[in-house]
Amino acid sequence: MITRLWRGWTTRENAQPYESLLRTEILPAIAKRCLKDYHGARLFRRDVEEGVEFLTILTFDSLEAVRVFAGEDTELAHVPEKARALLRRFDERAQHYSEVPLK
Repeated sequence: MITRLWRGWTTRENAQPYESLLRTEILPAIAKRCLKDYHGARLFRRDVEEGVEFLTILTFDSLEAVRVFAGEDTELAHVPEKARALLRRFDERAQHYSEVPLK
């Protein structure tokens, strides 16, 4: 299992519109792509000194499945223009972690 982590930061004023955009457009659009080895998303948010930080976590069966989703450069962040307009800053690159099963 591969977990893809990505973070973006908004102002406090843009936090709710950004969260709504994620919930109603961006994450559903990913799910509608019906990628065989995609297992869903989780969304986290927290208040920070500069505003609000969002963390998205997407899960896939393999790095090859991430490649189908993200393209050849698997770490490149794909941030739609609507999201860019609401974000103060964001990670240009996503991070990927392989799950290590515990015994």
